[in-house]
Amino acid sequence: MLLRASGLTRRWGGLVALDRVDIAMTRGQVHAVIGTNGAGKSTLINILSGEIPPSSGSVELLGQDVTTWTQPRRARAGLGRSYQRNTIFPPFTVFENCRLAAQARTQRPWVWWRSAQACADSTAAAHDAAARAGLQDLLQRPAGLLSHGQKRQLEIAMCLAPGPQVLLLDEPLAGMGAEETDRMLGLLAELRAQHAILLVEHDMDAVFRIADRITVMVNGAVIASDAPDAVRADPAVQLAYLGADEHD
Repeated sequence: MLLRASGLTRRWGGLVALDRVDIAMTRGQVHAVIGTNGAGKSTLINILSGEIPPSSGSVELLGQDVTTWTQPRRARAGLGRSYQRNTIFPPFTVFENCRLAAQARTQRPWVWWRSAQACADSTAAAHDAAARAGLQDLLQRPAGLLSHGQKRQLEIAMCLAPGPQVLLLDEPLAGMGAEETDRMLGLLAELRAQHAILLVEHDMDAVFRIADRITVMVNGAVIASDAPDAVRADPAVQLAYLGADEHD
């Protein structure tokens, strides 16, 4: 088990944003989390990544209790995270974006006088991450000139560059057309073998195509967590989420 959360709860005053959520992630699995706006998906991913602390509950990463660890410490320990909004550096090239991300894993502040180009480890990691994300032919293109889909691929590459084992991907398909969606799903399928992937996504067709397991959230709580076919057939899920979409 690469990542395990037990009893995660988050309160904001009298509001319970997350209510005793359990989740487990294994290598070779895409675990999707779905739910309507306000269901608690973002709160969950923010707690797992270390961006906000839980009010109660625990998080284990690679067998270690990381509940009190900061986000940078979790990232260095093997957790990668992408965001809903683009977090790239538009003026920099694809390669430079990837190299910056790779350097976060192997920081060497005591050799500040050396050029980043002299760091063989981060350079190799940047090339590898870009290639795995399908951007090997665009290394010298400024990130701001990429298409929307390519920018999302770059975010995945930057997520991969530090060498994580767990990937938390927050709506990587947002705003994509059919062709870009197919390309991203192909990328996720390739990454599955070496990583545990948590996917927060609103595109239900894509979720049911790629997910090995789906967790459904409503009002901060989990109402179902199972294989896609079982979730699709669950009456509570149909009533609370899937069925509602069909009648909108």
